[in-house]
Amino acid sequence: MRTTYMAKAGEVDRKWYVIDAAGKPLGRVATQVAAILRGKHKPTFTPNVDCGDYVIVINAKDVVLTGKKESQKKYHHHSGYPGGLKSTTYGDLKQRKPSFMFERTVKGMLPHNRLGRKMFGKLKVYDGAEHPHAAQQPIVLDK
Repeated sequence: MRTTYMAKAGEVDRKWYVIDAAGKPLGRVATQVAAILRGKHKPTFTPNVDCGDYVIVINAKDVVLTGKKESQKKYHHHSGYPGGLKSTTYGDLKQRKPSFMFERTVKGMLPHNRLGRKMFGKLKVYDGAEHPHAAQQPIVLDK
């Protein structure tokens, strides 16, 4: 009788990938990144173990929002005080903090628990084309 393979945390082989987000839609790139962070691209994927790889996203400032999302889609956060709801459009957010916009999108696609927070720690987002992770010899993904 064969049993299903269950990955162990110590047995996971992690790789580093670089994704260039310039000119690509935000959601398309974010779903690709979230799948790699979770490890769903591996045949040894186990839902309760962090099997994912490290992802470096470059050119986050050049990501594209389709349609009228840049002017109509809102980002809300609350200060915790009465009347403390703050809103800003994604166009303004893209100009001020493009890496935050990308990180927030990917974080929403990961599990909302301890394991998801650990997966999110393997995401590195940079506004420009430069990144300090050359020593890890990342593999460039073009999809």
